[in-house]
Amino acid sequence: MTLKLPDLPYAYDALAPFMSAETLEYHHDKHHLAYVENGNKLLAGSKYEGQSLEDIVKNAYADKAVGLINNVGQHYNHLHFWQWMKKGGGGKKLPGKIQTLVDAYGGFDKVRTDFIEAGKGQFGSGWAWLAIKDGKLEVVKTPNGENPLMYGSKPILGVDVWEHSYYIDYRNARPKYLEAWFDNLVNWEHVEALAG
Repeated sequence: MTLKLPDLPYAYDALAPFMSAETLEYHHDKHHLAYVENGNKLLAGSKYEGQSLEDIVKNAYADKAVGLINNVGQHYNHLHFWQWMKKGGGGKKLPGKIQTLVDAYGGFDKVRTDFIEAGKGQFGSGWAWLAIKDGKLEVVKTPNGENPLMYGSKPILGVDVWEHSYYIDYRNARPKYLEAWFDNLVNWEHVEALAG
């Protein structure tokens, strides 16, 4: 498999004022591109080369292949990260399956609070996630390029808490970024599609 940088599904300025064009340009065009390029170098000639993206992510983690975890893992994470955002996103009106999962978890406000706290509590670089494990919603956080696939869960929503995701717009105010992201950018339809 060869990793490819996808086009953004919206214009660079589409997510303003919650995420600036400058952030998207650096994050997508520089950081994601670097994961793609480094991941392809690491995959070339390796035993992972013919595997699906999901299998590479899981098998690299099982093998403790740190370079692949961080680069191919980050590619997987970002492929969805761009889709998890949209202009006019967020809000409390959730698609049916997601609403059912959220209700069983304890309601929208609990999910929002726990998700934001997971992002705030991830020391250094990493991600906060909504994932499904054994048919139930869970809120987890992972370091660096790791994701819930590596732990046997199905990721359905993730927010990047690496500084390059928010520093241009929010400086060191990660909590403010997380609140703005969850309330104004989440593409719940993509979350629903992944929960399928």
